[in-house]
Amino acid sequence: MLLKIKNLKFINNLKFTTVALLCLGNAAFAQEIIEEDVVAKVDSTSLVQNTKSDVPSDYKKQKVDAVAAVVGDFIVLESDVDKTYLQLEAQGVNIKDIESCQLFGKLLEDKLYAHHAIQDSIIVSDAEIRSMVDYQMEQFLAELNGDMKRLLALYEKDTEKAVREEMFEINKKNKLAQEMQAKIVSEIEVTPEEVRLFFSKIPKEDRPTFGTELKVAQIVSEPKVSDEEEQRVIDRLKQFKADIIEKGASFRSKAVLYSEDPGSASRGGKYTLNKKKPRMVKEFRQVAFALQEGEISEPFKSDFGYHIITVDKIRGQEYDVSHILLTPKVSTEAIAEAKERLEKVRERIESGAITFADAAREASDEKETRNDGGQLINPATQDYNFELTKLDTELYSQIQDLKEGEVSLVLTEQDRTGNVKFKILRVTDRINEHEANYARDYLKIRELALDEKKIKAIEDWQTEKIADTYIKIGSKFRDCDFSSNWLKK
Repeated sequence: MLLKIKNLKFINNLKFTTVALLCLGNAAFAQEIIEEDVVAKVDSTSLVQNTKSDVPSDYKKQKVDAVAAVVGDFIVLESDVDKTYLQLEAQGVNIKDIESCQLFGKLLEDKLYAHHAIQDSIIVSDAEIRSMVDYQMEQFLAELNGDMKRLLALYEKDTEKAVREEMFEINKKNKLAQEMQAKIVSEIEVTPEEVRLFFSKIPKEDRPTFGTELKVAQIVSEPKVSDEEEQRVIDRLKQFKADIIEKGASFRSKAVLYSEDPGSASRGGKYTLNKKKPRMVKEFRQVAFALQEGEISEPFKSDFGYHIITVDKIRGQEYDVSHILLTPKVSTEAIAEAKERLEKVRERIESGAITFADAAREASDEKETRNDGGQLINPATQDYNFELTKLDTELYSQIQDLKEGEVSLVLTEQDRTGNVKFKILRVTDRINEHEANYARDYLKIRELALDEKKIKAIEDWQTEKIADTYIKIGSKFRDCDFSSNWLKK
């Protein structure tokens, strides 16, 4: 069974090295214990595979560390378990119940996945990894109030460049492991008969209990942006484009100064897109992939506002792009009108003049729910049921006091662009906590059956690959009771 630890994505994956470097012998598919007299000691902070005299001096002044394990082309150092504990603790994870053998086993699994991902020619984009590192650096520094010295201390590095290199290696190995695991289970499905058999084999006393579930509908009223305001934003973006093309202004500087995208403005509006891995909204991707290097788009609209894009570099399926986002502003009069409009809709529902569902179809501005009578879809299950204990905190606070069939007061909230909108909510159905029922809870039971089948596939894959992968385990972890047969006992 895989060890599941919250926020394990920042586990400190180890450096890629060669078997020859560690003097580990010539057996290609053998299981060995690392002997104390042969072991050795390797660099714990950088990949030093070049032993020539011209290796820079700063690469020679490295902390020596014992090898805890070798899995294929990867090593695990004894210090990596300790470093992983420190990183998990820094992220707020309770490490008291995580045994070192468990954590070590998880590191072995990651290396096994990464090793075979390379053997299977799974490609991981360096540009994508660099984008991940950029984002993580921003997040870490935000949590540390911008204190780079604390971040350097956490990673035991002297420079930001060294931290980025470390994070790049960590993320690349993790990404390889994720892609390999995804490949293993990518084609696994369950038939209705398999779901039935799975459920029938669960003893009645062991059947899962599902918590209270609700079905929730909403009607949304959004203030309308005036045509004049939209044209003002379009004209401003056109002026930015003219300044860049005709006057030589910097696109990056314009983005830093004026873009209203908080995720990219500080980086000059930069993103890396991949045609095979959708990242941005459809409108953004369509415009970006239609441009040539150096070309700047005309202003175009998405759910976030209006953009212009330029393509900095095209590398096959990958596009390095920059964009400037401006969001049209709504007037106070439009905000007041939207609220008043929804209050009148609520009055009609309360008086019985119209049903909630018909009012949603007639008046709601939310296109995703309007045609379903305002019914919200649970993104986790793709049905209408929301387990009460797993509801989004904001949604829970809005409906916790509603009785079934009751309509809420008009609520105010901000959408993802920061604009104000109004909504009314109604609990359309409530199913109290209950023991799993095959007919009523089929979708949840199907997910449980699918998860079990995936876990079994991963266990079978691990058993097979452990048997034919070059593995060595150091003496410090020989007494671990692993869930997988790393020691081939």
